[in-house]
Amino acid sequence: MTESTAARKPRRSAGSKAAGTTGGKAGTTGAKRTTRKTSTTAAKGSETELVQLLTPEGERIEPAADSAYAEYARYVADITPDELRGLYRDMVLTRRFDAEATALQRQGELGLWASLLGQEAAQIGSGRATRKDDYVFPTYREHGVAWCRGVDPTNLLGMFRGVNNGGWDPNGNNFHLYTIVIGSQALHATGYAMGVAKDGADSGVIAYFGDGASSQGDVSEAFNFAAVYNAPVVFFCQNNQWAISESNEKQTRVPLYQRAQGFGFPGVRVDGNDVLASLAVTRWALDRARRGEGPALIEAYTYRMGAHTTSDDPSRYRHDDERAAWEAKDPILRLRRFLESAHHADEGFFAELEAESEALGKRVREVVRAMPDPDRFAIFENVYADGHALVDEERAQFAAYQASFAEAEGV
Repeated sequence: MTESTAARKPRRSAGSKAAGTTGGKAGTTGAKRTTRKTSTTAAKGSETELVQLLTPEGERIEPAADSAYAEYARYVADITPDELRGLYRDMVLTRRFDAEATALQRQGELGLWASLLGQEAAQIGSGRATRKDDYVFPTYREHGVAWCRGVDPTNLLGMFRGVNNGGWDPNGNNFHLYTIVIGSQALHATGYAMGVAKDGADSGVIAYFGDGASSQGDVSEAFNFAAVYNAPVVFFCQNNQWAISESNEKQTRVPLYQRAQGFGFPGVRVDGNDVLASLAVTRWALDRARRGEGPALIEAYTYRMGAHTTSDDPSRYRHDDERAAWEAKDPILRLRRFLESAHHADEGFFAELEAESEALGKRVREVVRAMPDPDRFAIFENVYADGHALVDEERAQFAAYQASFAEAEGV
């Protein structure tokens, strides 16, 4: 059980605006102002609106004042060039870390790895929308969100190397340990959010899960509890199109964000490859949650560029042309195009970031390879607070088993 760390203070009055961690006051210069209605094809041929503030070509969208998008766009209307460069840096370094972890697994240094390749904008945008006193419940792929919460990336690798059960204190960064059981973190987040409300705090809670997890009963139950108890929780679904080898068409007949309607709270579909839109919509959702207006569901429409995990072979169930179409929507390239066209970054910035990226990769390799093997008997110390006869018996059996190898070597 996670101990609540929410501050006991009055909830905000309606109309207040949350200041996300990348919020700023200076206006953005050089943005190309256009108005565009973006849609995706939903089940049975219907059109589903997609909140998008930055096109794949790197053009900034400024919705009309009477547009449905205007409510979200105001949350990034005053973002500064420095903050935009910060978002770009976050995505580049997160991708570099992820690539290094994948390589380490292929080299036998990690047992498994779940890559976030292609989902950087959804994670960095939403992660930077959180405040320090908010609480995050991830799955096992939220490496970008962990980065935003200040978790050292090397701490994410201990579990995948098999040397610990999670390498950080959840209350140190208000970032829960990775959850392997699919969908259960939605219930954990809802219960925690109910506690936040009872504490009278104005912090928010956000739960991450994938499109595959949306089919789990735990997620449905979390939606219902959150709605009935008006819990200050945001459900952030990264719809990366594939639940391992199962496509969206085999999971749902309606867009995922519309499921929120059946539980009585709002749902929004955002372009998950657009870091500005992801930032804006998550700020909006967390803001209303902190004001006591209840839960919201965000469906970040994105794509898993790599395998589900390193044990998966995506070439068995999807075509290369599908990936190629999504590569054209690359979230990092999209923001770089905007930074360059708006003259917010020069070649010196990109060169320095490349050097920082290489240094991060080198540090990750060194730290992982230096991780000590765990004490073989430590697992028996974490079952009960006090001693237990059965555990003592199992420890003795395991000790005898280990000793048998030494005896065999001595023969």
